[in-house]
Amino acid sequence: MTTVHRTCPLCEAVCGLTLTLDDGGHVTSVRGDKDDPFSKGFICPKGASLGKLDEDPDRLSRPVVREGETWREATWDEAFDLVRQAFARHADRQSIALYLGNPSAHTMAGALYAGPLAKSLGTKHIYSASTADQMPKHVACGLMFGDPLSIPVPDLDRTGYLLMLGANPLDSNGSLCTAPDFPGRLKALRRRGGRLVVVDPRVTRTAKKADEHVFIRPGTDAYLLFGLVHTLFAEGLTRVALEVEGLEEVREQAKHFPPELVARRTGIPAEVIVRLARELAAAEHAAVYARIGTCTQEFGTLAQWLVEVLNVLTGNLDRPGGAMFPMAATESRPRRKPYRTGRWASRVRGLPEVNGELPVATLADEIETPGEGQIRFLITVAGNPVMSAPNGARLDAAFGSLDFMVSVDPYLNETTRHANVILPPPRVLQTGHFDFALLGLAVRNYARYSRPALPLGERPTEGQILARLAMLATGLEGDFDEFIISQTPGAAELTLEGENGAERRLDMMLKLGPYDGLSLGKLLDHPHGLDLGPLEPRLPGLLKTASGRVELAPPQLLADVDRLRAGLDTEPPELVLIGRRHLRSNNSWMHLTGGSNTATLQINPADVARLGLDGEATVSSAAGRLTVALEPTDTIMPGVVSLPHGWAEANANVLTNESAIDVPSGNAVFNGVPVTINAR
Repeated sequence: MTTVHRTCPLCEAVCGLTLTLDDGGHVTSVRGDKDDPFSKGFICPKGASLGKLDEDPDRLSRPVVREGETWREATWDEAFDLVRQAFARHADRQSIALYLGNPSAHTMAGALYAGPLAKSLGTKHIYSASTADQMPKHVACGLMFGDPLSIPVPDLDRTGYLLMLGANPLDSNGSLCTAPDFPGRLKALRRRGGRLVVVDPRVTRTAKKADEHVFIRPGTDAYLLFGLVHTLFAEGLTRVALEVEGLEEVREQAKHFPPELVARRTGIPAEVIVRLARELAAAEHAAVYARIGTCTQEFGTLAQWLVEVLNVLTGNLDRPGGAMFPMAATESRPRRKPYRTGRWASRVRGLPEVNGELPVATLADEIETPGEGQIRFLITVAGNPVMSAPNGARLDAAFGSLDFMVSVDPYLNETTRHANVILPPPRVLQTGHFDFALLGLAVRNYARYSRPALPLGERPTEGQILARLAMLATGLEGDFDEFIISQTPGAAELTLEGENGAERRLDMMLKLGPYDGLSLGKLLDHPHGLDLGPLEPRLPGLLKTASGRVELAPPQLLADVDRLRAGLDTEPPELVLIGRRHLRSNNSWMHLTGGSNTATLQINPADVARLGLDGEATVSSAAGRLTVALEPTDTIMPGVVSLPHGWAEANANVLTNESAIDVPSGNAVFNGVPVTINAR
């Protein structure tokens, strides 16, 4: 038996795991690593399943090539030669597109090689799961702080009041807020006399543990947040402690959203809105945290903006116990021009670029529509947009029309079945792991590196697969990692360690990072991870805005407020759809059986009776329709139904419309989707 220590790569909590392997390399047990200073032994059903998932018999171990409707195994050289020929046939680089799926954020390969691959293609057709998930947060933070990666997180271990909207960390384990044992941290908040308030259209597992749960009509979070801002100004409760620009502009906009008017739109009584604002203002330490439920709606960017406006107005931004900016071990924040979007636009719908990519909601348009720049060659990495993007059925048909498609993916699934070549990455335990992205969102500064637990054999790493694609696109030869290192300022003066290029680049980033003396060798000497200390105030030094101050009133967001105001008197739809998270799932790429992990339509019993439903029903929207089993429950408010996404038998994305987006970010709208329901 062999014992190995690894970081779990299956969600955003970065929990440490202790695995036992037999002589054949099979995982015989998975436990939480009690010596990890961050996760302290916490484990969830996803982490406990790591061994089973790693040895999933459905995983591909060799490249496969599609010939008509059949597949055959190929050598790596043969598979890459087919890709080389495809690049040669597509000299117009605007006919090539890249899609990066959510798992890319959970791998070293995604962090180190996906960006260079995108640049090597020389195309504006870059898409990712970010515009189906989190782009509103990046845009709001980019405009306010000058950097879309400067994202504040609630200082969970020191706050005394947490207002949470559209988040269910007891099922998701946290998102854009890296916090192993999120449930335990919330319990500790309440034990020390703190208060947790959850705003959600459902009584989620998290809401059941809160001091208070507040129902809200889906898609109206920005109205509620503006009502809170209005109250703070109207009652003289603001205590701005930072140098900011645009305070008066926000005050003027907030005048249009008094609690009495907001109440009609949100379904939350005006007196509750006023009380919540007063509680936020009165708390010694408080933070507002909002996640995917508030991002994937019509006014997602405004909601994320107003979250940080509230943190500023209550004096809690960049303050212990409030909302703070982590400092990752590999952080590199060179001075650059202030953040902006719209450097180019999509060809068909004219949607603006954001963070170097276009909205996934317009990917089908760009494949289907003839003309210069039409996508004919697609590369997907760790993504299944047929199941995760809006109106996946349309994408399914569009992918079938491509000239060529290559997928870097371990599975033959709804998306990769359209590929001409599938290049499978190694198993998890054959792969090194460092959480570049997620440690930049941690509620405590921390670092940990896991070397591969099993030999790789003759196959390439995922990073080597992506590097080879980049080199085929550019025609370059040589050592890809050494080329990247040679282009990095300051690297020439370093002596770098590592068994491969990825480790050498990690060592470089650690040595160039903000912590003196940190290196790959030091992380290897601490296999359970290193505690780098609590979050510390970082403003104004972190800011990259033109003014050098927090921009409270970015013009792009003030322009969208007019659209929000226009909806104040709008009558809500009779019935709307929202998504749902399960503890035993991670987006559309992992569904474990058992427990409540089922693709049912949650619906309030009053709506069941009103609509004369029983057992199964047909749900229809502007995008599509499906038949699904009903799960009557009073944990969801009347007028709202909930269905998880990513399930082949009943996928919520069948009902989402790719024409509906959050305007500033291009993020797809998955919550608040109008639907009708009829008995089957």
